[in-house]
Parts: sequence; structure tokens; C-alpha cells
Amino acid sequence: MSVLAKNVAADLANASWVRRMFEAGIQLKAKYGPENVYDFSLGNPDLPAPPTVQQGLRDFAEHAGEPFAFGYMPNGGFPWLREKLAVQLSGEQGVKLGAEDVILTCGAAGGLNAFLRAVLEPGEKVLTFAPYFVEYGFYVSNHGGTLEAVPSKPQDFAPDLAALERAIDEKTRVVLINSPHNPTGAIYSRADLTALAALLENKSQQYGGPIWLVADEPYRFLAYDGAEVPSVLPLYPYAVAVSSLSKNLSLPGERVGYVVLAPQMPEKGELMAALTFTNRILGFVNPPVVGQHIMAAALGSAVEREVYAARRTAMAEVLSEAGYEFFMPRGAFYFFPKAPGGDDVAFVGRLMEERVLAVPGSGFGWPGHFRLAFCVDEKVIRDAAPGFAKAAQAVREGKDEGAKA
Repeated sequence: MSVLAKNVAADLANASWVRRMFEAGIQLKAKYGPENVYDFSLGNPDLPAPPTVQQGLRDFAEHAGEPFAFGYMPNGGFPWLREKLAVQLSGEQGVKLGAEDVILTCGAAGGLNAFLRAVLEPGEKVLTFAPYFVEYGFYVSNHGGTLEAVPSKPQDFAPDLAALERAIDEKTRVVLINSPHNPTGAIYSRADLTALAALLENKSQQYGGPIWLVADEPYRFLAYDGAEVPSVLPLYPYAVAVSSLSKNLSLPGERVGYVVLAPQMPEKGELMAALTFTNRILGFVNPPVVGQHIMAAALGSAVEREVYAARRTAMAEVLSEAGYEFFMPRGAFYFFPKAPGGDDVAFVGRLMEERVLAVPGSGFGWPGHFRLAFCVDEKVIRDAAPGFAKAAQAVREGKDEGAKA
């Protein structure tokens, strides 16, 4: 008898390529020195948190010796912070929100799991667009569901709504989207989101129950060239947005996030009660006390977006000069170029020979591409240029020699 559940043993065998490459990077850095390894594997923002975070910590520290400073609070987080967050999100999302529309969670991942636990029956489907963040599959299977990926449009990674319509059936419970998008940097247009909402309205009526639209949007703050990041909340009554402080405040390890419900949702009170319950029974109990005080102090703040914009430009120049084909990201901090030669796993291995760390597109359900996280110093991007060029040239020369033979 195995010590592990069969599904967990299988998941371990197919564990995240992102983490695999990150761990490979640790070994390379130990061997060659961190300055000689160019690590684009993990979306772990390197920019320091804004000054409001530091001030929030100082202010909280003055009260840390008081009784119950670190004690329990309602499972949905401090009520006073939910009110404050609702005001901030009303401006961001373009809808009037109150504390009753918002719940605080242990990061966006905790929020997604709390939501899926609240709405999924065993055997029901969650649809998402490929390429996609691989953890979605694990989150869905945690609660007895099945994740099914629908291809995006390959030119610009926009949602293919015709393909989505073909995939929806009586078992479909949730459509999960991510914009700005990891791993491609695409941003879904208002026209596409409006059409998506209309499609889900029709399909919900057809199957006699709501199909939820969930927007995972930790990169909402990071859009380039004046691009709009439309909200789904005004477009559809069964819309839910999930986010965190991980990227905009460079606090991925603090694990503070939130779920916000469309204010016009018919069964909003019922869902919020369920989210409060699942937030507790999944073992989160409540979001971290310190993180909530940081959130309160830093609402409306963000890291320096201009730094990411400069890095985006640098990465585009490095890839262009080396002859890569890629879609210019409109948001987030990822590039998703085509892998020279077509075999993304083999090519990422070739990049490793140049001490350049990337993640195969196969890890995101989209073979033939690879992901680069440019949340690193611009010097790392520039210094990696020879490695990118050498790896691509080696593959091209190998193909040419094979063709001649």
C-alpha cells in the first residue's frame, strides 16, 4: 500500500515546471555563482515593497504588545479593512462595492480554493484558456472538479470564444480567466469580455443554473502603453474577481488576497456566507493579521511600474536581436516566445547550458513556446543576451545540418 493518495502521487510526477526550473537554478547558482546564472523561471518580484508597507509595519509594531494584537478575527478578515478595501476596489473595478461584497483570504490561491470549494460538485468542470497557470488544475482537483483547457487564439492569445462555446456543457460550472495573463502577458479586451459575459448568460439559461465567471487578476496593476484592463464585475451577475498583494506590493510570501463579488449578484449573501465558511474549513481560518495591517496601510500603492516597463523593452530587444518570434506582452511581467526548433522542453534544456533559466510552454499546456519572467534586474536581462543568441543559433545550425544530411 502506498503511503500517498494515488492522485497526489500522480500530481507529484507532473509537478510544476516553474518550481523544477527554479530549483535547478539554485543548483546552477551554487556551482557558477548567482551573478553568472540568468534566472527567468519564477514570477517572484524583486522590486522592494513601497514605503507604505514599511510604514504600516512600523505602525502595527507599536501595538504588537497589546492583548489580542495577533488574535483571531472573523473568518473573512477584519470588518474595518473589508470596508476600506471595498472603497478602493470600487474605483478599480468600476462598480459600487461594500464590505458585504469583499472577503479577505490567504492570497489569491487561497481565495480561488475557497471559491471552488463553495461552488463545485464532484465531477463538474472548470474551463480555462490555454496556456494557463498550471496550479489551476490542482486547485480544481482539490475539490473534485476537472479542469479543461480551451485553446486561445495563437496570434495574440486572445480568448477563443467559439472554442469555449463548444466546450461548455451541462457539467460546466466555472469559467476561469486570467488577465493580464500569465504566461503570455495578454490582456483581454472589453469587447471579448462583453461577448464572454453574453455567452455565459445564454449558456446559464440553457442549462438551468449559473455558470460562474472568475477573473484571477493579480497583475491588474501592470499594463503597458496605456492598455485598459476591463473589469468583469459590471458585465455579468455571476462574476467574481480574485486578487492579492503578491505582485503590486511585492509581497508574495505574506499571503494576503481577496475575493470580490459582483454587487448585482442575486445570491450574493449566500455565496459570501459559503466563502466565509470554506475560508475556515480549508484550514486558512483567517488571513494573516500582519498582512491585513500592511494592506490597510498600502491600499492604492504599488511598486514602480516604470521599472517593469524598462525591463520589458530590454527583454524585447534581447529576443529580437537573437531572432526569436514573440508576442509583445501588454501586461504582467512575462514573455512567451516560440521555442526555436519547436521542442520547448529540449530548447529550455539548451538554454540551461548557457545558464539561462526559462520554463517550457508544456508546463502551461502550450508546447512549442517557453516562458520568461522579467521580474529581475535589467542587467540580468542584458547579460543573458549572449546565451539567448547562442542557444537559438545552435538549434538553427543543428536543423540546417540535419536538412543537409
